Amino acid sequence: MSGGYSIFSAPRDAGPPTVVIADDQALVRGGFRLILKAAGIEVAAEAADGEQAVAAVLEHRPDVVLMDVRMPVMDGIEATRRILAAGGGGPTRIIILTTFDLDEYVYAALAAGASGFLLKDVTPEHLVAAVQLVRTGDALLAPSITRRLVERFAAVPDSAAGPASAAGQAGGESGPGTGGRGSGRPGTAGGSGCDLTALTPRELEVLGLVARGMSNAEIAAELILSEATVKTHVARILTKLALRDRVQAVVLAYETGLISPGG
Repeated sequence: MSGGYSIFSAPRDAGPPTVVIADDQALVRGGFRLILKAAGIEVAAEAADGEQAVAAVLEHRPDVVLMDVRMPVMDGIEATRRILAAGGGGPTRIIILTTFDLDEYVYAALAAGASGFLLKDVTPEHLVAAVQLVRTGDALLAPSITRRLVERFAAVPDSAAGPASAAGQAGGESGPGTGGRGSGRPGTAGGSGCDLTALTPRELEVLGLVARGMSNAEIAAELILSEATVKTHVARILTKLALRDRVQAVVLAYETGLISPGG
């Protein structure tokens, strides 16, 4: 299984996407703007903190937000929650920007509904491809990294304390979620009362393989199915569990105990 970003469907031609860049470093915002502009992608606005990001998204309604996970005033996690709540399931997709891949804040942002994450040292080609990919509604997954991230920070079902509280006890710092350094456990993927019993045995099998970072082609080969059939199963899983994309499916599989860390 490759560690590269997985593309689960070909991008559809709907014209160039629009983007809002949210990062507290002007140099990062400027660099990303130049890269996107050179690729013909419009940057509708920039934001230096989460509060500005929410306002910019509500004003411009971009296709994609590049969201720094750690910012002053309001962090990227809370900004992600507010944008997705205000969008009512609308088309805006959020890519989290981070310096470190194994980061509790990144996990919390994925659980809150972000469509994937990129390291800030991403190449120009991968940045442009990522924006174009999530704009189509697909998730941006680096399978090996995403799985390690979820395994490290996902709450086990019977745990009394989530990863944020554990991290706070270890480091003397509150967990992510409400501000620059907010408190509270990272959010869980899916709606409240998410029930895996709604899935058929085959759908549970497919969800488990998705959680292991496998692409549709890999799942099809594993289960001896066509890719079209696998794609249908994945779509039904996301619909039944009220999940936005495969990232949230991975998080949910671990948090419900369907998949165990290291399993």
